Amino acid sequence: MQLSNIFIHHVYFWLKETGNAEHRAQLIEGLNKLSAVKTISQFHIGVPADTNRTVIEAGYAVSWFVLFANGEDQASYQVDPIHLKFVEDCSHLWSKVIVYDTVDA
Repeated sequence: MQLSNIFIHHVYFWLKETGNAEHRAQLIEGLNKLSAVKTISQFHIGVPADTNRTVIEAGYAVSWFVLFANGEDQASYQVDPIHLKFVEDCSHLWSKVIVYDTVDA
């Protein structure tokens, strides 16, 4: 089923301490709390799949995939107090973050 008329926000996190299971669990806990933001339509918290091909980037620790109804909802999410608290509480855990935002082609 094709998704349409939505805003996709996909974030990949690399931990400062690669392989630290406790830090990964803390980040996942923070993302679960972040899911309470009202403008989020759906979300998925993931870890790298056990796949191995040259085109696959599996160096990240956790991914955060979020669907919003539109760009305005995503913009609201960025300044939502729950999102700001997540960054405050969890940013010490990651060394790198990459975000892919997409809309319909």
